[in-house]
Amino acid sequence: MGLEIERRFLVGGPQWRDQVRWSRQLQQGYLSRQADGFTLRVRTSRPITPGDCAAAAAQAWLTLKAPAPAFQGVPEGLVRQEFEYPIPLADAEALLALTALQLSKIRHGLALPGGDWVVDVFAGSNAPLVVAEVELTSADQALTVPAWCAQELTGQHAFSNAALAGRPFSTWSPEQRDPLLEVLQAWA
Repeated sequence: MGLEIERRFLVGGPQWRDQVRWSRQLQQGYLSRQADGFTLRVRTSRPITPGDCAAAAAQAWLTLKAPAPAFQGVPEGLVRQEFEYPIPLADAEALLALTALQLSKIRHGLALPGGDWVVDVFAGSNAPLVVAEVELTSADQALTVPAWCAQELTGQHAFSNAALAGRPFSTWSPEQRDPLLEVLQAWA
């Protein structure tokens, strides 16, 4: 079983930009999305940074995510099952054409210690959301959270990519959206 151990944070401020190693344009769509957290996703990834080894060619994956078995003392949403398979780019584009549940973002890989850090800058109806994710090797791994991480989002389903594809940030009520925008403006 493949496990994804990940913490997520709302980003406040541009200080993370000094740590960017590579950038890619991601387009993803959800072929299946269930209330229990089971998703079947297709993703394409295209280079943005010319000449960067990490940004070689366009790539595509089919990914299945599902809730992980309960681990005592582990916060909800921290650990999930993940099965990811590379697929031909043409197949991914054909699958994306089959679903309206999509989102677009630019993913930036960061040079930070303590895990595999990325920052996702959402586009379209999910702008101006900026979310940092860090993949960890264990659920109890010690982590130094950068100061530009304004609020932890781990386990908050509304901020999952699958949820944002179905209910974009721009459609949230002012009561839900405005406090987050205030946090972002306070950090700008």
